[in-house]
Amino acid sequence: MADLRLQRNFGIAAHIDAGKTTTTERILRYTGMIHKIGEVHDGAATTDWMEQEKERGITITSAAVSCQWNFPTVKGKADANTKKYYFNIIDTPGHVDFTVEVERSMRVLDGLIALFSAVDGVEPQSETVWRQANRYKVPRIGFVNKMDRSGADFLMVVKQVKEMLGAKAVPLQLPIGAEDDFKGVVDLIKMKGIIWHMETEGMTFDEIPVPADMQAEAEEWRQNLIEAVAEYDDKLMEKFFDDPNTITEEEVHEAIRKATIDLSIVPMMCGSSFKNKGVQTALDAVCRYLPSPVDIDDTVGTNPDTGEQETRKPDPKAPFAALAFKIMTDPFVGRLAFFRCYSGHLDAGSYVLNVRSGKKERISRIMKMFANKQNPIDFIEAGDIGAAVGFKEIKTGDTLCDENHPITLENMFIPEPVIAIAVEPKTQADVDKMGMAIAKLVEEDPTLRVNTDEDTGQTILRGMGELHLEIIIDRMRREFKVEVNQGAPQVAYKEAFRKSVEHREILKKQTGGRGKFADIIFELGPADEEWLTANPKENLQFVNDIFGGSIPREFVPAIQKGFQQSLGTGVLASYPVENVKVRVFDGSFHQVDSDAMSFELCAKQGFREAGRKAQPVLLEPIMKVEVITPDQYMGDVTGDLNRRRGMLEGMDSRGGAQVIKAKVPLSEMFGYVTQLRSLSSGRATSTMEFSHYSPAPNNIAEEVIAKVKGKMKVSE
Repeated sequence: MADLRLQRNFGIAAHIDAGKTTTTERILRYTGMIHKIGEVHDGAATTDWMEQEKERGITITSAAVSCQWNFPTVKGKADANTKKYYFNIIDTPGHVDFTVEVERSMRVLDGLIALFSAVDGVEPQSETVWRQANRYKVPRIGFVNKMDRSGADFLMVVKQVKEMLGAKAVPLQLPIGAEDDFKGVVDLIKMKGIIWHMETEGMTFDEIPVPADMQAEAEEWRQNLIEAVAEYDDKLMEKFFDDPNTITEEEVHEAIRKATIDLSIVPMMCGSSFKNKGVQTALDAVCRYLPSPVDIDDTVGTNPDTGEQETRKPDPKAPFAALAFKIMTDPFVGRLAFFRCYSGHLDAGSYVLNVRSGKKERISRIMKMFANKQNPIDFIEAGDIGAAVGFKEIKTGDTLCDENHPITLENMFIPEPVIAIAVEPKTQADVDKMGMAIAKLVEEDPTLRVNTDEDTGQTILRGMGELHLEIIIDRMRREFKVEVNQGAPQVAYKEAFRKSVEHREILKKQTGGRGKFADIIFELGPADEEWLTANPKENLQFVNDIFGGSIPREFVPAIQKGFQQSLGTGVLASYPVENVKVRVFDGSFHQVDSDAMSFELCAKQGFREAGRKAQPVLLEPIMKVEVITPDQYMGDVTGDLNRRRGMLEGMDSRGGAQVIKAKVPLSEMFGYVTQLRSLSSGRATSTMEFSHYSPAPNNIAEEVIAKVKGKMKVSE
């Protein structure tokens, strides 16, 4: 294995259409992995290999590629000082419906290139990606793409990154020209200009003196750069105050590296991937500033036997520990589990422990992934990303480790689905095939949930948006040859309680012989705010306040289980119930007739009875909507959003167009894209992402509840 200090695991993430896949394609060209650049709009990009991606020109699934980069390069050529760096790159989707692909990539990456469009700047999905990177403390470099486009403004985007994302964005370059005149960049560290050669696809470049008309601006921004990083190096600070001209390039690079890894600054660069400009300098920056596996903190996990915290060093000699972050089904090799190896060494054909299931798994083969192609390797070591084949039961988020040194690594955050669709097989032959197809798709995609509607018997698929479910249905037809009928998309409502109530529930069944008896006195209501903050993934705050043995201790888990299972069907319209607190403080039992099942059933009964008194409310998903429209359609667009119960949150202008931000209930947003096109003669665009759940107005809630109850009557 190569020196770990020369390894970089990084991702490329951004809003839709900022140029992630186009940039990845350039990286593969410059690193010699492909010999012809494939364009997204031609359906020929290496990492967009799914049929649906080629047709739609969007990325749906994150793709991993490995390559090598010679650094430092001199005028595009290698020389004696060059070192070979090893890259694992993940190209992620930009569409919010596939946000889990970004989430799980962030969990296993050490660094990130955050792409921004030079015209559109910080867009809604840019903010989501930024929050995800903050959650996993991922150091990042900002790359402002599309500098050749009309309305491109590098410094405007830098300002937005500071103001909207709260990051200390520090330009390392200034563009030479913009829009059609974009030629190259001024490197503020070397104080030289770089001009790429178009005839070599940007493979080679010339260094030129800083253009005379940019000299003053370049010096001002260089001073800002030195000031921003001087605190990371005492010698640099001294030189800065004594004589800034004595500061060497290496000292600046070292300080930027420390500040970037520390998440204190975000170095900003610019270019045009489509026109082959700026990608090479971004790769040099990845080598210089983003961390290698040895530069980040040791991986923290929990010992499943003792519950104690343990760490793993990125060392091939340490015990093996890895996190499976993605499952994929390949038509030729079967199921693949993508995993990040944090410590140790794993040979193909050896066994690992799956901590979740407690079972040993044989990893018969290990692959290096190149989009949808696999290259077998003999072993994998700390700091690398690979894919395993031959396992029986590995799921997204599972920890794989040495069986003699078990550890559970932190799982990833999985967002909740907000939209549902009913599907049923068209023919009898499709029944079994549909079950198998859904099982495989759910295994691959943790945001896809499936359940059966008890009243209608239909299979309900729940996902992140209309596009997400549309792709899932399309994949069922193409990959699994299943024909299904589908219903109209439905909103995934939830329920909650507004007030706390005390309730006594007694279950008493005497049927000759041994009967059933349980008696619980409990308080039911909304969960405490502090508890919710500390347990964002939990839904039931269960408090055991039973003293004096009024209910034996062994029955308490059964009571908790009864309440936990009840959360799936609320009292208003059978929707899942959010954030509930149950405090059990008294009750009684019968020496003969009481058992765990009695208390579980009693808890379920009690939940329904008490729930009706606890002021239940219906919660609806609220979406964050951003519309970009020409001035003349402003009135029509805002009027339409108001009609959809939208709350306008602000307006802004960007690149000669108006930007409207609003929060709108999801139930009002079906078919919005079509309506917006007709309102604006096809000139306005919109993006939408989930914001939060909020109580639905009474008239809407009554309508939804009546519809659900009507459906139940029909099925009866």
